[in-house]
This record gives sequence, C-alpha cells and structure tokens, in this order.
Amino acid sequence: MEYVFGLFLVLFALSIITSTLKVFNNWERAVILRLGKFSRMGGPGITVLLPYLEKAYRVDTRILTMDIPRQEMMTRDNVPVSVDAIVLFSVVDPCAAILKIRDYTQTTSLIAQTTLRSTIGQAELDDLLSNRDQINRALEKVIDQQTEPFGVKVNAVEIRDVSLPETMKRAMAAQAEAEREKRAKIINAEGEFLAAERLTQAAALMSREPAALQLRYLQSMREIASEKSTIAILPIPIDIISPFVEMMRRSNSSHEEAQKAKESAPAEAPSPDAPALAPMLETVLPFILPQGHSPAVLPESKE
Repeated sequence: MEYVFGLFLVLFALSIITSTLKVFNNWERAVILRLGKFSRMGGPGITVLLPYLEKAYRVDTRILTMDIPRQEMMTRDNVPVSVDAIVLFSVVDPCAAILKIRDYTQTTSLIAQTTLRSTIGQAELDDLLSNRDQINRALEKVIDQQTEPFGVKVNAVEIRDVSLPETMKRAMAAQAEAEREKRAKIINAEGEFLAAERLTQAAALMSREPAALQLRYLQSMREIASEKSTIAILPIPIDIISPFVEMMRRSNSSHEEAQKAKESAPAEAPSPDAPALAPMLETVLPFILPQGHSPAVLPESKE
C-alpha cells in the first residue's frame, strides 16, 4: 500500500512540474492566460506557469510560407488567366495574433486569395507578363494593410505562374515571330546601307589613287588563283581594250572616207589600212568585249 501511495505522489509531482515549467525555442513566444484572461508574454527559454491556473499558447515568429491556390480570373482586357502565388509573412505581435483573431494563418490565406483576384482583374495582360514586380508590390501592400490589425506582417508576395489559353499562346507566338522578323529586316537594311556607304567611300578613294585600283585588281587575281577550280574568269579593265576600240573606230572612219572618195573619184585608190585592220579587229574584239556590245555603240575612251 505504501508503494502505491509513493508512486501516486511521484506521478502527481511529475504532472505538476510539466504543467509548471515550459520550454520555448528561440523563435517561439508564449501568450499566457490566467483563468482565461491575458496575463503576460513568455519565452524564449524556460517559463514558469501556475499549475492549472495559467495556460500558454505558442506562437511561431519565423517567416512562414503560404501557397495561394490557383485562381481563375479575367484581366482588364478580358483575357482569361490562371494565376497562383506565394505569400511570405511573419507574426510581429503574438498577443494580437492570439487574442484578436481565431486563426491568423487561414485568415491571411483568404485575404491573399481575394486580393490576388481583385488586383489581377484591374491589370492588363501585358502588365501581368512584363511588370510582374509592380503587381507583386501592390499585392504586398494591400494584404499587409489588412493583416496588420491582428499582428501579421506580410514580407513578400510573388506571382509564381501565369497560365494562358492555347489560342492566346499561339497569338503571342505569332506576334513574337513577326517582331523578330521585323528586327531582322531592319538589321539587314542597316547592314546594306553601311556596306554601300563604305563601297562609295572606297570607290572615291580609288578614283583619286589609280595605283589602289591596280592593287585591288592584283589582289582579286590572287584570290581567284587560290581557288581550286578549273575555270577562272579574269576581269579586264577598260583601259586595256581602249586602244582596240579606238583602232576599230578609226578603221571604220577610214573605210567610210574611202567609200565616199571612191564614189566621188573612182580613179583614187582607197586607204590600204582599212582592209588589213578590219579582219583582225573583228576576230579579236569578240573575245575582249562583253557579249552583246559592239564597237560602234561603245563610249569614247578618255585617255
């Protein structure tokens, strides 16, 4: 009987000790109520309570992460979107979080959902996709104003994902492709303009320095010779064929004068140079002049 009584005393002492001494972590605070009325704040560390008269409520003061469920809504420009977000908040006033509201976590979640729907409904789709930081700050400000009375501080709100309909995705992809094509055409046009400007400057420089044109011609021949090809096309400057063109023109003039002289004076002999030079020039010029050109229509060369 004595052993049973001793065991009963030990159990009673243990229950008194456990109900009297409470240990709170460094991030925890205790809201202590005595007979249902607020008494004091406790923690962190060991807090002594009056057994069976005081009760402590633990409050976590660390930053907590809350996932806002995906919300279906319409933007300001009547585009259906599906948005989900996260909220980072912490309890800065444990007494208000326990005494002024029943469940501060659930209340913060509901406020975040309604605020998200109303804010997205006032924004356009382009702002939602490009100015997301500004919308996040607006959400944070509105939610924090509503949770401040019960001791909850909203640290950040981040929109995590924005889902669009398939038709809207295809339209945006077509718009982005057209924008890229426009940029490519503009860059190509600018490159052609710069190339034409540089070629004009190079032509002006070569016209002032004939030696530069000859060096460029030799460089082109060297590049053509380095290619592994059985056919090589060499550009011939107009100065090379100018003497032949002038000789052909003189031959034609001499022949015409001889014909006129023959008609006027049959006894006078024609110039012997024309019949001798004409066959030679007719043989050489087709290989020198471009196809489709005749000596009669070529401009006069300037020596």
